[in-house]
Amino acid sequence: MTGRPTPWPGDADDEGNAPPQLGLPGPADEAALRERLADAVDAADAPDVVLAVSRHGRRTLRSGGTAPPPAVPREDLRYEIGSASKTLAGLLLTRLIRRGVLTGGEPAAACLDPARPTGPHPVTLAHLITHTSGLPGLPADFFPRALPAWRTNPYARYPAERLTATFLRHRPRHRPGTRWHYSNYGVSVLGHAVAAATGTAWEDLLTGHVLRPLGLSGTALRAEDAKTDAIGHRKDGRTPVPAFDAGGFQAAGAVRSTPHDLLAFLEAHLDPAGSPPAGALRAVRVPVLRRGPGHRHVHTVTWFRHPTDGGPMYFHSGATLGQQAFLGFRPDTGTALAAVCTRRFRAHDPFMAAAYAFLAEE
Repeated sequence: MTGRPTPWPGDADDEGNAPPQLGLPGPADEAALRERLADAVDAADAPDVVLAVSRHGRRTLRSGGTAPPPAVPREDLRYEIGSASKTLAGLLLTRLIRRGVLTGGEPAAACLDPARPTGPHPVTLAHLITHTSGLPGLPADFFPRALPAWRTNPYARYPAERLTATFLRHRPRHRPGTRWHYSNYGVSVLGHAVAAATGTAWEDLLTGHVLRPLGLSGTALRAEDAKTDAIGHRKDGRTPVPAFDAGGFQAAGAVRSTPHDLLAFLEAHLDPAGSPPAGALRAVRVPVLRRGPGHRHVHTVTWFRHPTDGGPMYFHSGATLGQQAFLGFRPDTGTALAAVCTRRFRAHDPFMAAAYAFLAEE
C-alpha cells in the first residue's frame, strides 16, 4: 500500500486559523525581495514571466521576459495554470461537501449513470480528488487520439462524452483508496460527476462557489481575448502555440488567471476569516493522505504539503503546452507566491525549481 486517505477534513486547521503575528517587511527587506524576484524572472528565460509575492497582505510583483513587452502589462494578462487548476477543484468540492450538497462518498459512476450498479468498491468523488481512484494518469486511448494534434492541442481531441464513457467502462487495477497515483483523468472525471450530481455545469459551479465569492474576476476556463490572454510558446521560447483547450479535462487543467487573482486566491488560504468559503479554505489545509516510504509525502485535498524549518508549505504546480505556473503559500511566514511564465517546460527547466526554492527559503 502506498497511500490511504483519512476522513474528509472538517473544521479543524492543524496550523490554526489566524495569520501569523509577525512584523511587516521594512524598506530594506522590500528592496531585497525585489532584487530576488528580478533575479528569478531573469533566470526563468521565458518570453513572459511574472513572480507575484504577498507577505502579510502586502503585494510585490515583478515581471519581465525575453519577448518585447506586450501591449497589456504582463502582470495584467491571464495565464494558463494547467494542473494548478486542481486546487480550485478541490476547494469547490470541499465547499459543496461542507454545505451538504455532496458527501464525497458518492460513487462517481452512479453520479454519471444513476442506473448503473456500482459494485462493492466503487470509485468515489473523494478517491478522484485525492488521486487514489486507481485510474491511470490519462485514459488508455488518449494518446492515439491526441497524436495528430500533439504540438497544437491534443486534449481538445478528447471531449467530455468520450472521457466519461471511457471511465464507465474502466476497471481499476487496484482497489480504490489503497494506492496513490497522480491522475489528470481522475480529477477530470470528478468534474463531470459533480456536474451530473448537482445538475449544474462545472464552470457555473466553479464560478458560483469559488470565483465569485473570492472576487476572482480575472479567472476563467477558456481564452476569451487575444489582448489579455497570455500567449504560450514551445520549448524554444520563440514559437507561439494556440491557447490551451482542455477538452474533456476541464476540472483538471482548464483554469487561466491573472497573477493578481492568483495572489488573492492564495491570500484567502492564509487568512480565511471573513471569506464566504472560510470553512472550506481552512479544511483544505488539513492533511488527508500520507504516502511513500515512512509516509513522508503529505497531501491535503488540494495541496502538496512539504515541511520547512518554520512549518509546512503548501504548493501545486501546473503546465500546458506553452505555459507554466506555480502556486504556494506558507502560514508560518504569511507568504504567498504565484509564478507564471509563457514557455513550455523543458529538461532542467529553472522556472519551477526557482519558484519552489523561493517559497521554501522565505
